[in-house]
Amino acid sequence: MPFAQEERKFKLFQTMTENKHHNPGECPATCTLYYIRRESQLAAADSDQLFSNYLKLYRPEAKLKKKCREIFLSNPKGVNLESKRPSPFDLDLKDGSQEFSIRSRFLYYLFSLGTELGNELFYILFFPFCFWNLDAWLGRRLIIIWVWVMYLGQCTKDVIRWPRPASPPVVKLEVFYNSEYSMPSTHAMSGTAIPLALLLLSYGRWQYPLMFGLILAFCWCSLVCCSRIYMGMHSILDVIAGFLYAILILVVFHPVVDLIDNFNLTYKYAPLIIISLHLALGIFSFTLDTWSTSRGDTAQILGCGAGVACGSHVNYMLGLNLDPPPDTLPLSLSSLTVTVFGKAILRLLIGVVILLLTKIVMKKATIPLACKIFCIPHDDVRKARQRMEVELPYRYITYGMVGFSLMFIVPCLFQFIGLS
Repeated sequence: MPFAQEERKFKLFQTMTENKHHNPGECPATCTLYYIRRESQLAAADSDQLFSNYLKLYRPEAKLKKKCREIFLSNPKGVNLESKRPSPFDLDLKDGSQEFSIRSRFLYYLFSLGTELGNELFYILFFPFCFWNLDAWLGRRLIIIWVWVMYLGQCTKDVIRWPRPASPPVVKLEVFYNSEYSMPSTHAMSGTAIPLALLLLSYGRWQYPLMFGLILAFCWCSLVCCSRIYMGMHSILDVIAGFLYAILILVVFHPVVDLIDNFNLTYKYAPLIIISLHLALGIFSFTLDTWSTSRGDTAQILGCGAGVACGSHVNYMLGLNLDPPPDTLPLSLSSLTVTVFGKAILRLLIGVVILLLTKIVMKKATIPLACKIFCIPHDDVRKARQRMEVELPYRYITYGMVGFSLMFIVPCLFQFIGLS
């Protein structure tokens, strides 16, 4: 392919993605750009084959697939691959980039699972299950601790500003969070704080052997922490710092978590204070550094925490007590039956669908509204979302409504249809 034609494709895709990173391993969009430049120098053949290989190799976002196909097919002759078709378990990149091969599928999937224990998919399943099927009292306290652990961790990242491990020599198997800083590991923080808080809050309230709780907390924490090193996203120092930082925050907040929860439930003006405080914390975090995925995650976490707290307050004021009656304590899993298990799964399925619909609807409504209020063009939503005036209200309001639905709307629906 002539250099001028290849360069035009390079600039077109660079403009389309609006990505400022230069390391080919940093994100799917940049990987695509690098892939075009490398493969376009090879002999002409089938561009459909190249596009298929690209999808297998980088698994881009759904919105990018159509644009990527247009770019690949814009060359009528197409291009060819000199090497075999790449696979997640046999990846070979040349031209000075990484070369690696995943030989143990067990370790790959095990540590992929460990990484997911710190991602949104896990949170949107774990916290609802805890609220709707186990113990709302426990769930509220876990949310309080989780919000503060994650907020302080994300802000500390943007203050210290240590980069991710260099690649090469490190091989990065996960690139979504690569635009964030490295120190401390917030995955390690959440993977430490949640199981330890779960143990501290539930032991004595629930009947189970202490050794079982200790083993579960140890395995959970170890899996998440080790997964971040395996995935190439953190150094050992990042993980150790995240582990110790989470314990420090837990030591500070565990003694006062009952006071915070009582304030959220009983104080008349608690919702106003909660919403204002969390919003102010979000604005502060957005001023610490330039755009990265951590800003959006921080706004999501704060919004979710505010929504859960406000939903808890409304429940309390309306007399809708979701906590188990005091005479049923300590709680036990010994009464688990097929009927109880079936209702628990049904509650989770119905409730999560409602939460996802809430997220979709609020996202569709808040982004154009924020763009209109702040006079920001929304032709390119990807670019508009990187503006603080759009991203903060969009994430905060959307996930605030998700948290409110989790705590108030969905439980009301369960009572209405007889699933409570």
